[in-house]
Amino acid sequence: MTKSQKSFSKSIVLPILYGVKRRFSKAKLWVGIKTGIVKSIMILPYKGFGNENEIFLIGRVLKDRGIGISNLDDSRWLNFKKMYKRFMTWEIPRVKVKAMFQGLEQIVSTDDEGYFEVRIQSDLGFEINQPWQEVELELLDQVVKNQKEVKSKALVFIPSGNVEYGVISDIDDTIVPTGATRIWEMLKTTFLGNAHTRLPFAGVGEFYRSLSKGTDGVESNPFFYVSSSPWNLYDFLMEFLEVHGIPKGPLMLRDLGLSREQFFAGSHSEHKLFQVEKIFEIEKQLQFILIGDSGQHDPEIYLQAIKEYPGKVKMVYIRDVLERREKEVLEIAREMEELGVEMILVKDTVEAALHAKEKGWIWEEDVRDIIAEKEAVD
Repeated sequence: MTKSQKSFSKSIVLPILYGVKRRFSKAKLWVGIKTGIVKSIMILPYKGFGNENEIFLIGRVLKDRGIGISNLDDSRWLNFKKMYKRFMTWEIPRVKVKAMFQGLEQIVSTDDEGYFEVRIQSDLGFEINQPWQEVELELLDQVVKNQKEVKSKALVFIPSGNVEYGVISDIDDTIVPTGATRIWEMLKTTFLGNAHTRLPFAGVGEFYRSLSKGTDGVESNPFFYVSSSPWNLYDFLMEFLEVHGIPKGPLMLRDLGLSREQFFAGSHSEHKLFQVEKIFEIEKQLQFILIGDSGQHDPEIYLQAIKEYPGKVKMVYIRDVLERREKEVLEIAREMEELGVEMILVKDTVEAALHAKEKGWIWEEDVRDIIAEKEAVD
């Protein structure tokens, strides 16, 4: 398709298709409410982050899905049904949500897909007595008959205490092997597995916990997860992190599907770079260790972030999952070095941990635990 054809499709065809989609979604929701299929509404908040003067979080208003947590012995069919519910959502557009935090309030509206964004600022500064703070959320509009109060609490991470650095990590093929470079394998593991059956790379849990502790032994170094996976997988991924003892933190995903701006999904690279930059801008006081893999474009994304935010990145670890890209990635590493940032291509978690120990970022005894965990799996 030529550039002019693409421009025509985006300016003429996309608005038509999006208009059809919105009319269908509106009719579907109306029928769902009238027939009682939609009878309970939920606010699904995603973990946010902030600093002493600002907090940021995203959430979504949906029909209550009733998915619940998973178990190790859940069947593939049950896993599939839960995943189906995650993707077949009934989003609630154009309703108001009130956010309340430390005496401040903000009223926001959901967009066509049910998403809302909260950004509360305080010139006086917030009272930070612990890293995780609660934000109260309340739905202000009535959507269904006999609707009870619809409330939720969002968790927002505000770095406090002795924070040495922050960590931004990819998920697919960085924390967990997903076959992101092999579409069929990725779909199979996504739809038929659950948080218990999906296993991280050996040693990842121990390595990430050691980075969270740093050198003072207190898990205060914040983690942020940036992925091109859809928001539909949010609860699944958060449960995965908890089940496998990987430090919890804000998880920045993306919306898939037809929208006002895109036919299916925006650029993988643009999304991840935008989220990394957003973290940099809010967590102004921190330097970051960036962790990704060579399967997609993490090295290129991180290089661009380093160029645009000098001094924000102290180290880059890239898991080598695609051998044919090795030469290309090493060339990016040389370019990063010229900008004053070291990047190493690692075969496994132990290699990254040994390097972090040499840099004085984690304890030697933690490295022994990481090696033991890897040997137990191997």
